[in-house]
Amino acid sequence: MSPSVGEIVLNRELIAQHFLMRVRLPVSWATPLPGQFVMVRVRDGRDLLLRRPLSVYTFDRNENSLIIELIYRIAGKGTFALSRRKAGEYIEILGPLGHGFDIFPEMRKIVLLAGGIGVAPLSFLASHYRELPTGNQQEIISYLGAKSTDQLVGADKMKELSTEMRISTDDGSSGHHGFITELLADDMESFTGGNSVVYACGPSPMMRRLAEVLNGQPIPCQVSVEERMACGIGACLGCAIHVKDRGDKTSVSHGGTKDNEPQYKHVCKDGPVFNIRDIIWS
Repeated sequence: MSPSVGEIVLNRELIAQHFLMRVRLPVSWATPLPGQFVMVRVRDGRDLLLRRPLSVYTFDRNENSLIIELIYRIAGKGTFALSRRKAGEYIEILGPLGHGFDIFPEMRKIVLLAGGIGVAPLSFLASHYRELPTGNQQEIISYLGAKSTDQLVGADKMKELSTEMRISTDDGSSGHHGFITELLADDMESFTGGNSVVYACGPSPMMRRLAEVLNGQPIPCQVSVEERMACGIGACLGCAIHVKDRGDKTSVSHGGTKDNEPQYKHVCKDGPVFNIRDIIWS
């Protein structure tokens, strides 16, 4: 897969250190699935070589144009360089990449748990559910968490897409004072196996706690894993995560694994979406 050249239409700071970028791409660019991502590269005076992975936030295609939106947080030199780009400038985008979320049209309750910029792939997923023939029959219950009010990003759009939205902040400045997983744990009795599915994206401690909340619950849960990536296509093997052996002997580069032994998979190639119960969080 070769990268495409995209024209920046908008690059706006939403809240401190968090940006929304809108990019126009060639109409031949493939339609992304919810949960897929792109690798973005910016060239400046230092000629930054590595691409940065960003989840697709929104996507719109018509006969003459194709627009995607990306949300990102400044976390290093690459994303800082990205934040300095202006409308009318160009960036390289490789994608769409990875395996996205499974869709369950028969489920009545779609539960979304987002921490920080984890709101981006879950918003795209929510919009996809809303467009299904069953979209008006499903409840989308969203849980958004952040350290403080000034770090809540994407809340307005998620509220528009949701039947119900609940917020928590670590410092209590908005919504529940505490972690977003505490709110979900309090509501678990209203979600049952067979009518509910949980999706999540956020920092590892949040995901680890979510796995504990769901332990023993017959509710499917898929998570989009946030991990540093260098290539995005499985070539560099730098984004490995520890998973339980499910009998797949092809995902380890050193000859496979023995039965019941843990193994490694790569977020860019095998994910970024995984069954939460397959990941070893310790």
